Amino acid sequence: MKRVGIIGCGAIGSLIAEAVEKGIVECDGLILYDCDMGKAERLQQSLDIGTKVVSNLDEMLRSHPTVIVEAASQEAAREYIGSIVENNVELIVMSVGALLNYDLKSCRIHTPSGAIGGLDAISSVVLAGVNEVVLTTRKQPKTLDMDNRQEKLVYEGNAQGAVSRFPREMNVAATLALTVPRDRLVVRLISDPKARRNTHEIMVRWVQGDMFLKFENDPHPANPGTSALAAWSAIKLLKDILEKCV
Repeated sequence: MKRVGIIGCGAIGSLIAEAVEKGIVECDGLILYDCDMGKAERLQQSLDIGTKVVSNLDEMLRSHPTVIVEAASQEAAREYIGSIVENNVELIVMSVGALLNYDLKSCRIHTPSGAIGGLDAISSVVLAGVNEVVLTTRKQPKTLDMDNRQEKLVYEGNAQGAVSRFPREMNVAATLALTVPRDRLVVRLISDPKARRNTHEIMVRWVQGDMFLKFENDPHPANPGTSALAAWSAIKLLKDILEKCV
């Protein structure tokens, strides 16, 4: 039996559950947990597949999930990672910022590419030598709880500072920080009232060339700070992990 646990039943957790419902991800059932039990129960009611709602992580672990997807918050990720790994359960962490200062290393901890791509190429050139990496993200002011009417640079610095100030909006910075040398990475966040999509531009200067990557993602309607691509990258990763599990 292959069961999937989902911690956090908001926009991303719901998209993952819907992918299971549609058969995009094949498993034998879902186990849902959210600190707001109402969210988990509403998601359960919207699904036709076998779904169980639990009231805490221990109850989820007793249901023997094959994979757990954390789609809640950095705080939840930090609180639950240890117990999940100790129980030999595969874990997909969406709140990647939680891993920047986390000491636990395990092959059971997986991170999706999120709202960006090209990480295979970027990680390859890191082996040769990277001189500079700049991530420039543009989002609507309301997504950042701002009301500026002109384009405004609201953050420039390292990835840790970015995910601390904007824990739900800047997981891409953490993803890059886990891929490239952190002292070579500069993160820039722009509040842009003209932005219609969440945009991430990555510039990489390495010892034998340059890379320029750009990703424009429609905001998720239920959570404008999140791009749908982030959920779909987790869905693809979940599908791959389950297919490898006997």
